[in-house]
Amino acid sequence: MAGGNAIRGTRVGAGPVGEAERGEAAPRRRVSFWCAQAHETEVAFASDAEVPDLWDCPRCGLPAGQDQATPPPAPRTEPYKTHLAYVRERRSDADGDALLEEALAKLRARRGA
Repeated sequence: MAGGNAIRGTRVGAGPVGEAERGEAAPRRRVSFWCAQAHETEVAFASDAEVPDLWDCPRCGLPAGQDQATPPPAPRTEPYKTHLAYVRERRSDADGDALLEEALAKLRARRGA
């Protein structure tokens, strides 16, 4: 096919392409972060930007710090608890028995027994 479009891959109204036409990029600095599994993540920040202490590792998701020798520890995750487990943390067995008796008394009163 000999007669193709000369500006293929661009859209109508698109401006010039290239850094020379857009202007200079902001000055940047690269900072390395290491996670507990020794993954290195290099992130570019603007030279005047504040660098965070922690960065999430894109490979494993663990927190990463700037000190390679002592990376931050993995966060401790709590095991899944059921609703009953949370109720048992707040109430004693005696409280549970009292609530059960109260609920049963209401049911018996409603039925007329």
